[in-house]
Amino acid sequence: MNGIFRWLLAAMALWLVLPAAAQDRGRDVLGRLKVEVYFGSYGDIAVAGPRAREVERAVVSRFQDQQALRFANYRLMGGETKPVFRSYENWAQPIAGSDEILCRFEVENRMSKDHLRMDLELWLSRKKILKSGIALSEGKPVLVLGPEWRGGRLIIAMELLPKEDP
Repeated sequence: MNGIFRWLLAAMALWLVLPAAAQDRGRDVLGRLKVEVYFGSYGDIAVAGPRAREVERAVVSRFQDQQALRFANYRLMGGETKPVFRSYENWAQPIAGSDEILCRFEVENRMSKDHLRMDLELWLSRKKILKSGIALSEGKPVLVLGPEWRGGRLIIAMELLPKEDP
C-alpha cells in the first residue's frame, strides 16, 4: 500500500508541473545572436589588454567603410553566439574572452518571422554604460559605436542567425 501511495503522489506532482512547463512560451528560442565586441583606437592598442586578439582584414575593411568606425587600430575583445529567448533575459554574464565586458539583451516584442526588436545593454566592470534599442533581421549585421574606453571606443557587432545551423 505504501508503494502505491508514493506512486500516486509522484503522478500528481507531475500532473501539476508538466502543464506549467509546457505553457512556458518565454523559453521559446527565436533565433541565435552572434555578438562580438571590438576596441578601436588611434593610440596604443596594448591598452586593450593581453586577451585582446587581432582583427581579420575583412572586419577592418567593414569598419573603415563607415566614418564613425574608422580607427588606426582594432582588437577583438571577445564574442560568442547564443540562443535568444522570447521573454527571458539573455546573456547576463561576461562575453567569452573578457572578464570585464558584459552584454545583456531582452526581446521587446516579435515583429515578424525574421525581425526582432531588442534592448541592448553594455556593462563594464559591473556598471551599465550603454542602453539602446535595436532591430535585428537575419543576415543583416548591425554595428553599434559604443562608449569611450581606455582611450578608444568599443564597437559592438551583432547578427541574428537562424535558430539552428543548416
